[in-house]
Amino acid sequence: MHNVQLIDHPLAKHSLTILRDKQTDTETFRRHTAIVSQIIIMEAGRNFKIKKRHIETPVAGAQGFEIYRSMVFVPVLRAGISMLVPARDFLPWTPVGFIGLERDEETAVAHEYYKKFPDHIETKLVLVLDPMLATGGSVSDTIFRLKEKGAKRIYIACIVAAPEGIKRINQEHPDVKIYTSAIDDHLNEKKYIVPGLGDFGDRYFGT
Repeated sequence: MHNVQLIDHPLAKHSLTILRDKQTDTETFRRHTAIVSQIIIMEAGRNFKIKKRHIETPVAGAQGFEIYRSMVFVPVLRAGISMLVPARDFLPWTPVGFIGLERDEETAVAHEYYKKFPDHIETKLVLVLDPMLATGGSVSDTIFRLKEKGAKRIYIACIVAAPEGIKRINQEHPDVKIYTSAIDDHLNEKKYIVPGLGDFGDRYFGT
């Protein structure tokens, strides 16, 4: 496995443990999803471009910095929405692209039902948001569609990843870096991550 950044942060470990616990209620699950998501996005943000900016403090002039407004968030529906809210808390001006991919429970193949990306995506850093990188199918399909639109710099932010999903991304998109708070053991016969945390969308949305 390459191009994978494992986020080793005590707060992420604490919140991830709460997310994994099957006794965790929906409200608590959502709160700790936001915490882990923001830690992952902060780590990915080490590569964001910045520029100098002169400001006036209450005391004197000072040299500051600001992030170039050259990013796009692309949550993979529906679970990716859970990471979009905390991402936009950091960078509220960032445009958002959407892609809807539904997994067939029998074949684990994803089918697209919605897609809309911002213009000029070829000049921007694209951060794909999907909390669970399982088979990698949905995320890989998303990246293919982004590249068709001209995207050249793409990162993946996920909360939990399976080795199978990482391997697929490495093979199909060796230029894409993955940021995650956990690399789990394997996928079971139903293509769920083990130990994982179950069906993320159902637990987050209470369905």
